[in-house]
Amino acid sequence: QVQLVESGGGLVQAGGSLRLSCAGSGSIYNINTMGWYRQFPGKQRELVATMTSEGTPNYADSVKDRFTISRDNVRRMAYLQMNNMKPEDTAVYYCNAVVLLTRMSVERAYWGQGTQVTVSS
Repeated sequence: QVQLVESGGGLVQAGGSLRLSCAGSGSIYNINTMGWYRQFPGKQRELVATMTSEGTPNYADSVKDRFTISRDNVRRMAYLQMNNMKPEDTAVYYCNAVVLLTRMSVERAYWGQGTQVTVSS
């Protein structure tokens, strides 16, 4: 039973900062990629940032100059440091992990429950 739990969401003023955390747990052989997606009301879920287990990041253009993703592979943690936040960053943010349960398993994607981030003017 793989589980991802987000924390750190909330309300912040425009120009402020927020840090999200994601904790992975369960019987896991390897987490190949881990990162963050977000969903605006009435829109499809979209990429924010991901990182491979080797440390290679991938960012959406809209956040590349403001957000930073990091990982702790041993602790199965992912973080998203969000600086200079804007009202258009308001969304539900979801942790995502692409997981191998055993060395010979196929990869499978898991999602957290989501955490609300609201940026006020």
